[in-house]
Amino acid sequence: MRKVYKDPSTALAGLIQDGMTIMSGGFGLCGIPESLIKAVRDSGAKNLTVISNNAGVDGIGLGILLETRQIRKMISSYVGENKLFAQQFLSGDLELEFNPQGTLAERIRAGGAGIPAFYTKTGVGTVIAEGKEVREFGGEKYVMETGLVADIALVHAWMGDSEGNLVYRKTARNFNPMMATAGKITVAEVEHLVEPGSFDPDHIVTPGIFVQRIVQVQAEKHIEQRTTRKRGEMEVPAGAGEEV
Repeated sequence: MRKVYKDPSTALAGLIQDGMTIMSGGFGLCGIPESLIKAVRDSGAKNLTVISNNAGVDGIGLGILLETRQIRKMISSYVGENKLFAQQFLSGDLELEFNPQGTLAERIRAGGAGIPAFYTKTGVGTVIAEGKEVREFGGEKYVMETGLVADIALVHAWMGDSEGNLVYRKTARNFNPMMATAGKITVAEVEHLVEPGSFDPDHIVTPGIFVQRIVQVQAEKHIEQRTTRKRGEMEVPAGAGEEV
C-alpha cells in the first residue's frame, strides 16, 4: 500500500469531516504536527473534537484552528498558554474536558491498546472525579477513566521511512507515539523521509503498521516562551571575585 503523499493537504484528502475526533501530538510547541494542522484548517472542517496535551499558542499550532472556530471541544491537560482558548472557553463557545496530564497520557495509551477503561487514584475527591465511577481497591479509592480513540491521529516524527516506521527526537516524542496507536487512521509528518532499512530497526518507536499515510515537511522550530537577560546582568562565576 502506498503511504507517501506529496503534501499535507493531499495526505488528509478524503479523511477530514465535520464533527470528527482528531488527536494531535506533541508537547507545547515541540513535536506538534504543524503542517497537518494547517491542512485541517484549510479543509474547512467544523465542530471538531481535538485531543491534545495543550492547545498551542495564539497563532501557532492548534491556535489557528481556534482562530477559525473549527474546534468545538478540547480534551486536554495544559491550556494556559493560549489567550484565545481562555476567551472562547469562558464565553461558552468552546467545550473543555480537562485531564491531569498523566491521566490523559494513560487514556490515550489505553485506547491504543484496546483497553476500554482503567482505575487511577489521581483526581479522587476532586472535581475530576465528578460523575465518574469510584471503586475501592485495597482500602484505597480509585476513579475510573475511559480510554481514548480518535478518528484520525496527526503525529510529527523526526524521521520516517516509506513504510511508515517512525523515529522521534527528544521532547517531540511526548504524546506522538501513543497517539499513533490510538487513531483509527494515523497520518504522520516527518522531517526526514528515507527508504526502508536506512536506520537501525531497534531505533523504531512507532512501527509502520500503525501509520496509514506519511508526508515529508519542512519543520519550523518555535520557542514557546523566550526568556532573555539584559546585557550586563551576567552572574559572576563562583570564586571569580570582584574587580577592585
